[in-house]
Amino acid sequence: MTPRISGARLLETLERLAAFGGRPDGGVDRVAGSVEDLRARAWLAGQLRARGLVSWTDETGNVFGHTPNVRGGRLLVGSHTDTVPAGGRLDGAYGVMAALEALTTLHEQGHPAADSLEIVSFWDEEGAQPESSGGMVGSTALCAGPHLADLSAFVELHIEQGPRMELAGQELCVVDGIVGVDRHLIRVVGEANHAGTTPFSLRRDAGRVLARATAGAHDLMRSVSDTLVGNIGSLTLDPGAPNVIPGAAQLVLELRSPDEDVLTRCADLVLQHARAVAAEDGCTIEHWMLSHKPVVAFDEGIRTLLEKVCRSTGRPAGSLYSYAGHDAGVLSAHVPTAMVFVPSTRGVSHSPHEHTDDRLLTQGAQVLLEAVIAHHDSR
Repeated sequence: MTPRISGARLLETLERLAAFGGRPDGGVDRVAGSVEDLRARAWLAGQLRARGLVSWTDETGNVFGHTPNVRGGRLLVGSHTDTVPAGGRLDGAYGVMAALEALTTLHEQGHPAADSLEIVSFWDEEGAQPESSGGMVGSTALCAGPHLADLSAFVELHIEQGPRMELAGQELCVVDGIVGVDRHLIRVVGEANHAGTTPFSLRRDAGRVLARATAGAHDLMRSVSDTLVGNIGSLTLDPGAPNVIPGAAQLVLELRSPDEDVLTRCADLVLQHARAVAAEDGCTIEHWMLSHKPVVAFDEGIRTLLEKVCRSTGRPAGSLYSYAGHDAGVLSAHVPTAMVFVPSTRGVSHSPHEHTDDRLLTQGAQVLLEAVIAHHDSR
């Protein structure tokens, strides 16, 4: 008979973890490296030891757990327990607590799959500190270190953090991969001058160009492909004074899509529009690619295994790309990797209002346990 996780124990550990950095509004402040983050990691290590398991922490801060008789070629399962400021209690944390519950259940029942399993809480997935290098710190360090040789695959269970599953009535989704993410800096160069004494006809107003380019960019982004989302969340005027016509202005454009060509076409369209608008006002455009994260495609074999496990629940899994970044994206370049999503209520995440029904959380954790067994049996 297939072992069954304890839903009550899973939900209890989620509540106990949420107390570290818990806020009155139900959210969590547990930014990587904070006192609350360090306390939570120590608590997780203590939970592992209390359950007769081995816990160890690497030099980066990743917390690992396994049985005393663990073997090589391990399936790594987990996520992260750090949060953004005023974050939710499930993002990352759910994947770690579900991994803990799966390992505990298999160990308690003496199942042989327990000894081929290792769980992890990665350090600083979110990159929420001002001085952060962009997140995924722990998973990046793992992939550059010797422990990678002990691993055969990685599976991450996570909330979707978007509305697509709930809108489609899906309870489980096997993730195809992670979208590519491009960030562009677009700078408008005009001429600073006195705002009170310079007639409109003689202005080279970089701020006006920036505003027009920004307004037009959203319609352009929506016209390129329904697989693309984009954002302009950073606008700057120079010198930024009420009585000075901006001599320069800039925006940061972020684009996300599972299609690299779509990312390129959209950026080209936005730039063409910005240059046309700038020319009308006697300004010029400068452009830099700030960063490029390529599209990640997850391992077909692991995805197929996860799909079979999901079908066995009687609730076949949908499939989608993740539009948020995850540690799985880092691991996928080194070991066979895949992810499973459960729905997010109203698609809300990175918020105190982040929520998924208890039944769906329990079901996802049971799928994770059965995936561990299926992976063990397939070796």
